[in-house]
Amino acid sequence: MSKMIEEENIGSSLEDFLQEEGRLAEARQIAAKRVLAWQLQQAMESQHLNKVEMAKRMQTSRSQLDRLLDPDNDKVRLDTLNRAAAIVGKHVKIELVDNTQQ
Repeated sequence: MSKMIEEENIGSSLEDFLQEEGRLAEARQIAAKRVLAWQLQQAMESQHLNKVEMAKRMQTSRSQLDRLLDPDNDKVRLDTLNRAAAIVGKHVKIELVDNTQQ
């Protein structure tokens, strides 16, 4: 690698790169869904809730719960997420944040 390329990348971040590539919003969406799926799974485990019981309490199918817990499935309805959160004693918090805030 040339010295010019190395100096050009000093101080850059993954967010800067994703922004330049036009993929920052997509990356944030994927990350948010993965975190939510993980948090829900952890809450279920701490309460000793298996998927069958969780789906039953949500009044939904096991396959719907599997979609909710799938970190790669970003097509989840907010009402489904809220229902799942309430069952494990949590609530969903969503907020709009200025793009200038990190």
